[in-house]
Amino acid sequence: MEFFLTIVPSTPAQGLCIIILICYGASYTPGYTGLAICEMVLSIIFFIVYTLGLNKQLTFVHWGWSDFIRAVIGALLFLITSLIVLIGHRDGPGIAAGVFGLLAGILFAYDAYITLPTLRKSHTAAPTESPEGV
Repeated sequence: MEFFLTIVPSTPAQGLCIIILICYGASYTPGYTGLAICEMVLSIIFFIVYTLGLNKQLTFVHWGWSDFIRAVIGALLFLITSLIVLIGHRDGPGIAAGVFGLLAGILFAYDAYITLPTLRKSHTAAPTESPEGV
């Protein structure tokens, strides 16, 4: 179940990043394409890592926290960038990219929200009785 919860939000995020990339490329200010490219590449990397099971083989990286941090940073950057674009630009592709960026920010926030419970694993309490049974 952990695999399914981790992979599902990343796949639509990759599609939204491609749409945002196209919209920013067609707008008057193509300088915002870097964010869409970086998040798309990072989403693809994490998708491949979890699909191939490399997260179990490469144990020197805590993949859960890395994925959580990627999702939080992506959500914050997409929300901030989209608000800047929606407030400051008036061309059609820029507004479309801003709207899709808001959707991507919400999707990345949801990805972070469902990734967090997998990081907080409950542990059992240690027995408090003495080993001698006194």
